Amino acid sequence: MRKVFSVPFLIAILFLFQAIMLPMWDYNTLHAEKKKIILQHADTLEGGEGAAGSYRSVIGNVVFKHDTLTLKCDSATDYDQENKIVLKGNVFIADNAVELYGESGVYYPDKGVGELSGNVRGRMLDNSLSGKAKRGVVNRVTNQITFYDDVLVWHERQQISGDMILLHLKEVGRSGKRKSIDEVEVQGSAFFAAQDTLSVSPVVYDQFSGKSMLIRLNESSKITGITLTNQAESLYHLYDEKRKPSGINYSSGDMIRMFFKAGVLSRVKVVGGVEGKQYPESFRGNKGINLSNFLWRERENPFKPQKRLP
Repeated sequence: MRKVFSVPFLIAILFLFQAIMLPMWDYNTLHAEKKKIILQHADTLEGGEGAAGSYRSVIGNVVFKHDTLTLKCDSATDYDQENKIVLKGNVFIADNAVELYGESGVYYPDKGVGELSGNVRGRMLDNSLSGKAKRGVVNRVTNQITFYDDVLVWHERQQISGDMILLHLKEVGRSGKRKSIDEVEVQGSAFFAAQDTLSVSPVVYDQFSGKSMLIRLNESSKITGITLTNQAESLYHLYDEKRKPSGINYSSGDMIRMFFKAGVLSRVKVVGGVEGKQYPESFRGNKGINLSNFLWRERENPFKPQKRLP
């Protein structure tokens, strides 16, 4: 048996829904954590019994609030026995630091965990970082966001890719309302490419790869250090004390550590089974010396403004 509340009765239903706290589905007390989940808007409310037991659904312009978290989608169904809410269509999850988009998802209110799938995109609200993947998981308890499968992340003029990328967020300031990323962990086919800001023509890229990578950032979202391990490789452009080009260095080893000052690469250290070569300045801009997995994919950034054709 199913009960459906259609659009003409929306306003009355919503007032009754929150005023008398329907036992059928009380969003003001549903899955309590630190604060309750609140249904802010929906066009249609529906409830009944299914093969898996009772269900409660909302359809059309759905908006939930859970503490500082906002969830939006086309429709949602709560499975009370499984403590999960299934989100479908144009899913949006955001707090005061980050926003994520996907085609479908699941939210576990008691765990504070949201899972997204299908053309997943996300970005920091301060525009310090954006990314895309096939799947994503946000964990409010551990302050982590994890992207899976063909992951691409952009940070200023830097591009990071891998099979899995985990972002760890840290609260900044006493209010705890602002967050910044302090660590980026990459597993599987880790690659880091950075456009050389000292070279205008030709445009060239410093490149680093390995099986895994750990990136550390300061509170201003500037990279302070990068460590690559297992089959690590590097290709970076050299300059003399007057900032004039002086060649290109290739190195490989068990581990590569990069040190940054004010977000700019200042020193590279290679450890274990070190091999390398020095290319003369005439090779600058030669694509033949790029690392094998290098591909600059900035046009795929879903948050980058596209140039209009004349």
